Amino acid sequence: MLVPFRRDRRPAAGRGAPAPRSIEDRLAEAVGLARAIALDVCAAETVPLARPRPSTLLGSGKVEEVALLVAECQAGLVIIDHAVTPIQQRNLEKAWGCKVLDRTGLILEIFGERALTREGRLQVELAHLTYQKSRLVRSWTHLERQRGGFGFLGGPGEAQIETDRRLIEERIEAIRRDLAGVVKTRALHRAGRARVPYPVVAIVGYTNAGKSTLFNRLTGASVTARDQVFETLDPTMREVKLASGRRIIISDTVGFISDLPTTLVAAFRATLEEVVAADLILHVRDISHPETEAQRRDVDAVLADLGIDAAAAEAPILEVCNKADRLDPTGRGEAERAMARSERPPVLISALTGEGVAALLVAIDARFGARDEVLSLEIPPRAGRLLSWLHDNAEVLAQETAENGAVTARFRIDPALKGKLAGQLKRAGLSGKA
Repeated sequence: MLVPFRRDRRPAAGRGAPAPRSIEDRLAEAVGLARAIALDVCAAETVPLARPRPSTLLGSGKVEEVALLVAECQAGLVIIDHAVTPIQQRNLEKAWGCKVLDRTGLILEIFGERALTREGRLQVELAHLTYQKSRLVRSWTHLERQRGGFGFLGGPGEAQIETDRRLIEERIEAIRRDLAGVVKTRALHRAGRARVPYPVVAIVGYTNAGKSTLFNRLTGASVTARDQVFETLDPTMREVKLASGRRIIISDTVGFISDLPTTLVAAFRATLEEVVAADLILHVRDISHPETEAQRRDVDAVLADLGIDAAAAEAPILEVCNKADRLDPTGRGEAERAMARSERPPVLISALTGEGVAALLVAIDARFGARDEVLSLEIPPRAGRLLSWLHDNAEVLAQETAENGAVTARFRIDPALKGKLAGQLKRAGLSGKA
């Protein structure tokens, strides 16, 4: 059974005013989160919450009402789409006779099931342990028990809960050391890519906005892309060649969500550093979703936590309005008019059908092509390899073939590749002729 609650509209610490969300959308999202880990939702409802009770969050009447519903459904779990304190969780579990999870706990369960790589599992375990550390009180019935022992087994008179808290702290420190190594490894990889150098484009967006589908469409990869929240946790990178010949690296990242637990933002910082270090961020939005504007603000809030001001004119962000195929003619017209009024017009696409993807690639190319140079070069017949290199690494705007077989090519090239072009010219015996 799932019970989301009306959220307090006061500004959240460090985030500014929260994005307004309809209660119906919040309920639907919570049901989607539960079903993401194959839970059978037998009842779902919203509960107005005028004043949270310190002991049970809900009023006594609602607690009794839910207890009857739990018994009727024979439910083994109640999910509350709200922050629940350890004391509230313990009291509700006693009152309802079943397990209780709050929003953070549910998201952690989803992350635990989705993480595939060692890095992803470490990050999820760190978030789990940080969350559990403050909640030992809710499930322990033997706190009066004392342990004796030596060394790591626990000193004389050490309570069981103190032992468990200490063991959790030790494991957290071990994971942080491992993740510090991950950060160094990622920094080395980024340094290696900087030497290539290929620009990095990171795909971000609200969970289930279609990021992985777009990633597959752009790269021809086969990353799992299903209509489920948090389908992607571990970052995936692929190289893409643009029409100009420029090569870029596209990175698919974890989806964001409203009220993303701070423990998760902290735990996944190693992964999210790929976003911070990216040369361009594609913010993918589900333009067909009724709460698309609220979702945009939620993503902007997480980016702000990472030190990226999405509203800044110099922000390296390109907005991508996805799922255009789900819009009816009226909705499409409204979306196009809204985008036309934007200071930085988004690109309207459907990652599923491919509509607008070509225009998106042109827009990405244009972002990186502001400093490109247009050059002309006469290539003798014997230097066919040089012409082939130009087609692979630059955008050949025009070429003419003379009667003697020589080719005059006019092309646009990234200044970062001029060193490689000089090397190709030298091999062809044409040094200094570009």
